[in-house]
Amino acid sequence: MPNSKIGGHYSQAYDAELQQAVDRLMQMAALTQQQLSDALAAFASGDVALAQQVKDFDRKVNSFEVDIDEHCLDILARRQPAASDLRLVLSVLKSVNDIERVGDLAKRIAKALLKGAEYGRPSQAQLDALSVMAQKVQQMLQRALEAFKQIDAQAALHVLREDKAIDDDYAQIIAHSLSSMKHDAQQIGVSLQVSNVAKALERVGDHSRNICQHAIFLARGRNVAHLSDAEVTEVVEKKP
Repeated sequence: MPNSKIGGHYSQAYDAELQQAVDRLMQMAALTQQQLSDALAAFASGDVALAQQVKDFDRKVNSFEVDIDEHCLDILARRQPAASDLRLVLSVLKSVNDIERVGDLAKRIAKALLKGAEYGRPSQAQLDALSVMAQKVQQMLQRALEAFKQIDAQAALHVLREDKAIDDDYAQIIAHSLSSMKHDAQQIGVSLQVSNVAKALERVGDHSRNICQHAIFLARGRNVAHLSDAEVTEVVEKKP
């Protein structure tokens, strides 16, 4: 369904081009979300075949990135957008990079299983900790994408605040992994696998945060990338 906040020009074709940029971004995002979900399922179950599929699927995500970049550059060249239209195109170009990186991180999780099979499997406690963190990360990513799609600065602000819980989960997993390696040398390989997956999830959270910042830039016209959370809140809640 077209977003009523996008377009509004006399040229319906121009409106359609802008909407298509967002639609393609969301299609790419859906692919990377599935890629991430499959990578996590593969690691949790030890499914090497599924992990290999995740790794091979990366080409399709990269193809989407090229297609969206070309579409946005075409808009810039032909339409010479200004104001909110320009912000939309720039925000899509920035977000597509973050979404592509999520795909890369999904591939990293898959490779952690493919390259670490010789070390054995993580304990159930380790898998459970990763599962809790993964659920939070996937929810954060979904909410960030929805905030961007709806150009909803308030929703983006709420999602930004979820990053702290993910960072806390990451710190706990790393601390447990270091303790395991310290007390049992045989756990080094497995603990490094777990740490690598946790780091990938933490980075997905960071990219979700970036997408929220792009949504706020799109909605408020202010780059908030280097502002504190308090300053971002002030930007979002400031009366027009």
